[in-house]
Amino acid sequence: MFNSLHEECGVFGIFENKTTDVAGAAYLALFALQHRGQESCGIAVNDDGVFSHCHGDGLVPDVFTREKLEKLGSGNAAIGHVRYSTTGGDNPNNVQPLVIRHFKGNLAVAHNGNLINAFEIRGHFEHTGAIFHGTSDTEALAYSIVCERLTSKTTEEAISKVMDKVKGAYSSIVMTATKMIAFRDPNGFRPLCLGQTEDGAWVVASESCALDAIGARLVRDIRPGEILTIGAGGITSNTTHCTKHCGHCVFEYIYFARPDSVIDGFSVQHARMRAGEFLAKESPVEADVVIGVPDSGLDAALGYSKVSGIPYGVGFIKNKYVGRSFIQPSQKQREDAVRIKLNVIKENIKGRRVIMIDDSIVRGTTCARIVNLLREAGAKEVHMRVSSPPFKYPCYFGTDVDSKKNLIACKYDTVEEIAKEIGVDSLAYLSISATHKLVDIPGFSVCDGCFTGKYPVDVPKEQPKDKFETKLNQFSPYYQILD
Repeated sequence: MFNSLHEECGVFGIFENKTTDVAGAAYLALFALQHRGQESCGIAVNDDGVFSHCHGDGLVPDVFTREKLEKLGSGNAAIGHVRYSTTGGDNPNNVQPLVIRHFKGNLAVAHNGNLINAFEIRGHFEHTGAIFHGTSDTEALAYSIVCERLTSKTTEEAISKVMDKVKGAYSSIVMTATKMIAFRDPNGFRPLCLGQTEDGAWVVASESCALDAIGARLVRDIRPGEILTIGAGGITSNTTHCTKHCGHCVFEYIYFARPDSVIDGFSVQHARMRAGEFLAKESPVEADVVIGVPDSGLDAALGYSKVSGIPYGVGFIKNKYVGRSFIQPSQKQREDAVRIKLNVIKENIKGRRVIMIDDSIVRGTTCARIVNLLREAGAKEVHMRVSSPPFKYPCYFGTDVDSKKNLIACKYDTVEEIAKEIGVDSLAYLSISATHKLVDIPGFSVCDGCFTGKYPVDVPKEQPKDKFETKLNQFSPYYQILD
């Protein structure tokens, strides 16, 4: 609806030393992670080596009715997943967790991120006669683990071998008949943390807000490159793949994560406040009120107000009951959808010079509509400040950044031209240098490739925006009819 950014997904896992309602815990955690993916969701439960699973398209409460949760039954472990597809499209075989039954037992996989060499991995397996059912890079990851497991003593050993071969972003959880294994790529692009409930169950999640939802405490973040195994005997850690060169996605702090989450030791809400503070120092402007575009612009607006001394005000009320069904094809329907989603509090806007803070500008069409709402409400001036730098390059690690031809920062040469296009009196972005200061931890490094075109790892030079699936459908020799 808003031409906004999307993140690929969120993962959760729980391991108990007893049989209990692990599906219910997974349900609550996935509900807390719903912001990370609204296309589909799934839960797999392990009951003494017997796997049951349920998944479907839609939001968590729509897919998991009371009857379906009861049918999943109790168990000692479960993993869950919410998905937004940056690769794989809406193929039902791509809905996670993926459950595989192989020669050495059952295996379930939940994956957050994007593998940049999934096409090559899949091609290698297909040359040996492998049959794939979906079009997601997660299936290539799962197949790699299964193949290595056939010649490895443990699943952890198999995962370690796979990490030597796969490239890109993966914060993943694997569930076997006897254990749960969480592992994170050496760059730590996507978050992954460890928690524990009051009764001693171990939990793993993309964000700490999922731990809060089930009453678990945050123990620590899983280190980039770490393989963490949870079993009946406790926890073991393999740090063979850990390095000092990380590339945490800065947009987790700017936009994706919930503000009440703590990621890699730092509060998301505080990072957004700092973004607003830096904006106020870098791009001051005289105004009467500072407002934020819900939800991720609100904390940055508070930070801007704090440093500038300009009062903070509530400019918009967001309708939290609008779902993806409101996405409409015509121009008028899209404009109506914005009005349904956001409503201006006219009393706080009329006759005032307004500073509007938002997390990003993608295509610019949504910003223009929101600015128009403020004009209609009687704003005397509208100055926009953005708590991220301009998007100019694709992301290969799980963020659905649009193609360059659709990015407004690539269509216009100057910020002034963009300001004119979206209808604001002035426009300023957060500097790239400031994004490296949002997380106030010495030595903390972030990936800013979508702003600079410089990535922590080598990326494909001819990869299309839709990445894996587009390449699979259009360029793969394995899907051509041969004479």
